[in-house]
Amino acid sequence: MHSGSPADQARAAEYNEGLYAGVPDQALKGLAALEPADADVGEVANAIVEIVGMPFGTRPFRRHIDPSEEGAEIVTAMADRVRAEMFRRIGLEDLLKPTRR
Repeated sequence: MHSGSPADQARAAEYNEGLYAGVPDQALKGLAALEPADADVGEVANAIVEIVGMPFGTRPFRRHIDPSEEGAEIVTAMADRVRAEMFRRIGLEDLLKPTRR
């Protein structure tokens, strides 16, 4: 079983052949078109090297490589801010910074 396929194939066919006919294909093509032709997959490796070389306690929780600039970085920053505030409110703010053991 493939994780990307629904178990109820009959219901999936109803969606894919009915009102939503062509939507999955259009979405995939649209997303692929957002990526610039000159996007460099090496940026990911460069970011990893940069992060690994950072001193203890300075590594970011998350690093975005987003050549399409589709906005995930903004959404994720807000989610991280809300999550950090929740950790503070419930007394787990010590989890927001690394500690040496």
